[in-house]
Amino acid sequence: MRRTSGTETTIMGVESTAHTFGVSVIDERFNVLADVRKIMPFTMGRGIHPHEAAEHHAKVAHLALNEVLEKAKLEIRDLGGIAYSAGPGLGPSLRVGATVVRAISAYLDIPLYPVHHGLGHIELAVRLTNVEDPLVVLVSGGHTAITGFSGGRWRIYGETLDITLGNLLDQFARRTGISGGTMGGPAVERAANEGNLWLDLPYTVKGNNVVYSGLLTYVLKLVGRESLEDLCYSLQETAFAMLTEATERAFIQLGKKEIILAGGVALNKRLQAMMNSVASGHGSRLHTLDERYHPDNGVQIALLGLYYHMLGLKMDVEDARVRQRWRLDEVDIPWRRKV
Repeated sequence: MRRTSGTETTIMGVESTAHTFGVSVIDERFNVLADVRKIMPFTMGRGIHPHEAAEHHAKVAHLALNEVLEKAKLEIRDLGGIAYSAGPGLGPSLRVGATVVRAISAYLDIPLYPVHHGLGHIELAVRLTNVEDPLVVLVSGGHTAITGFSGGRWRIYGETLDITLGNLLDQFARRTGISGGTMGGPAVERAANEGNLWLDLPYTVKGNNVVYSGLLTYVLKLVGRESLEDLCYSLQETAFAMLTEATERAFIQLGKKEIILAGGVALNKRLQAMMNSVASGHGSRLHTLDERYHPDNGVQIALLGLYYHMLGLKMDVEDARVRQRWRLDEVDIPWRRKV
């Protein structure tokens, strides 16, 4: 990124990594002036098809932009900058968001900020909880990572070695049909609340890392032999126990004082309870967010744009690209000075 001398104080954030096309506007004091989300309809028994998600985003982009500007009482030329999710995510979906913001930036000469989607989840969580040096557990459809800040970056101290926790829950819900055209995670949680028989399922933790694909394969073989409620209950308990074990190990190793649970899967009440047990067991606290800000949203993207803007940085339009694969620990964090 290069420096700019812009003085405007409103930043737009555009999120388009997966099923949500989100647009938000914030000011320099982090007041959320408007937050609009257009979520792709789910088809029962199917996951997110990248090209269908892109088609959805292309259809709703102008509606979301007009709505957010109307709610924020702004003209688009009043913006001091536009941030967008550059990755990681679904390539076609990412490109829709990038194309929209590049056009606006080029036509109106508005500073442009490509940002890391997962970093947005983390930095928004830190901002909202006001925790200085937490261990952040990021759990979503695209991320399962245990992170802490060190040496100018959010370092990964534990992660999934195959599929994410969100992917595990979504795939099980989709293949068993319990999602009913909604997101898989909440469907599994609802069914799990009705289960009470614990089934012995594969449990794989390697150091601070977890492995979920074998668990998914095994539990799918039990469909039809055990009730779906008991399968969901056992799947949740096993998958969450694996992650909480890895989290506790990293928490002790790093000597952190507080834990933040971030990302869409962090809405799960059972996962919150298990992570809270880890924190309270070490005399610490678990922090979660207002339910509005765990799922994908434009606010988390706008916040990163604001940070870059305050440092006088921006990206030339011709250099603004997307990255489907982009590790969190590859991103330098210039606004955080503490080691």
